[in-house]
Amino acid sequence: MDSSLSSPPASSLNDTALQPGAQWHNGFASLPPVFYTRLQPTPMPDLAMQAGNDALAQEMGVRPDWLASPEATQVLGGYTLLPGMDALASVYSGHQFGHWAGQLGDGRAILLGEIRSAAAPEGLELQLKGAGKTPYSRMGDGRAVLRSSIREYLCSEAMHGLGVPTTRALSLVTSPQPIYRETVETAAVVARVAPSFVRFGHFEHFAAKDDTGSLRRLADYVVERYMPDVAQHPSSSPERYAALLAEVAERTARMIAMWQAHGFCHGVMNTDNMSILGLTIDYGPFQFLDHYDANHICNHSDTAGRYAFARQPQVAYWNLFCLGQALLPLIEDEATTLAALERYKTALEPAMQHVLGAKLGLDPAHRPAPEAVAGLVNPLLALMQQHRTDYSLFWRALSQAVADDSLPALAPWFHGDAGFETWCEQYQALLQPSERTASAARMFAANPRYVLRNHLGQEAITAAQQGNWTPFQRLQTVLAAPYAEHPGCEDLAALPPDWAQHIEISCSS
Repeated sequence: MDSSLSSPPASSLNDTALQPGAQWHNGFASLPPVFYTRLQPTPMPDLAMQAGNDALAQEMGVRPDWLASPEATQVLGGYTLLPGMDALASVYSGHQFGHWAGQLGDGRAILLGEIRSAAAPEGLELQLKGAGKTPYSRMGDGRAVLRSSIREYLCSEAMHGLGVPTTRALSLVTSPQPIYRETVETAAVVARVAPSFVRFGHFEHFAAKDDTGSLRRLADYVVERYMPDVAQHPSSSPERYAALLAEVAERTARMIAMWQAHGFCHGVMNTDNMSILGLTIDYGPFQFLDHYDANHICNHSDTAGRYAFARQPQVAYWNLFCLGQALLPLIEDEATTLAALERYKTALEPAMQHVLGAKLGLDPAHRPAPEAVAGLVNPLLALMQQHRTDYSLFWRALSQAVADDSLPALAPWFHGDAGFETWCEQYQALLQPSERTASAARMFAANPRYVLRNHLGQEAITAAQQGNWTPFQRLQTVLAAPYAEHPGCEDLAALPPDWAQHIEISCSS
């Protein structure tokens, strides 16, 4: 690499990136230095903008036309900074695969700052993933490779399209700089966006250091910035921090319910990968189910199956328990802490009922009792497991069958199993014939036509590695509106090929 690129040049750019009235705020940077290390990205050569998210730019207060500019490529590729940015990497700790890992931190993520605008008055943070080493990189190089960056960009936007709480992706910038993993690959930088990137692990870090002052400072920052209802509790009171934990528990429950409903496997649910705002964060070895398998493990590194699909709700509670332990010095009472954690359990069931009821097209105003919904869903999933039924395609086919009043036509999905005939009888007993059109409409809005299957992501990666970004762009388009029909994209909603079952995704990125 040219030695002139060893550090970002002082920016001579005018801040033409922001819409009128938008401004950099940088709330996290206002915390004391114990929370982070200020630093600049490490530049790479020959940066190229491969993807820009105009819709998200508009929501953030960024000028959409700026994304197409050379300046945007420099900034979002980590070559230079704009005036007003305050770049830093934060420190946190966490439990990884159930074991305490000690200090971690933003090993390849650099927070550039926070934009407040009329469209986002509460502020949205902008973070670069893959922009170089930080003090928390440990043995890593602080980089991200092209394949993992493509997967992160596409999946974060796919989840947003589905309506699942998630971080977002603003851009994807590439460089031919070699990156050494199992093989030599090329580099990429994804610009990630979220209201906050604070994780459970941030709290665990200060609790493990017995730094109650910083723990309280972080909790107050989160409450006052993002949880106005919790902020009604008196400052520094145990009630405030118990309410914080309960709020996180409820948000996490709603997120997990949507993961399970859409067949999404996160793959690496460590406490440092859990958002304090209940957002899906850190897209590493994820997967949407092809055929239904409750025990599916999407992470090749997860040899014990800790993060298997059906275990995700339980793991989320385990992670919340770790957060509760971290907050205990502020809550000051174990019983109160456990009571706050119970909010996860009490919120998860109604959240699951809501999303599953929508997938079944049940009228929310006349929805049956939870046990009746479970009595429908559980036998259906058992049939899907037994017959290796494609998860997403079946739910969409069920939506069409309700619209056409043709449930018996779905029998071939289960090879004529009489159990499905019985299930149809039970299902029809709960559907109101006069509401069939409305039920189908609810189902089409809850059961996507398109999800980011592993083989689709792999095809986009393979093509992009050869300089062809058309498959990526097609996926970007359909995943932004996954419930709609996209003529000419039927191949993106087809059964996966046989080779898809042999794709292995690990934590290497």
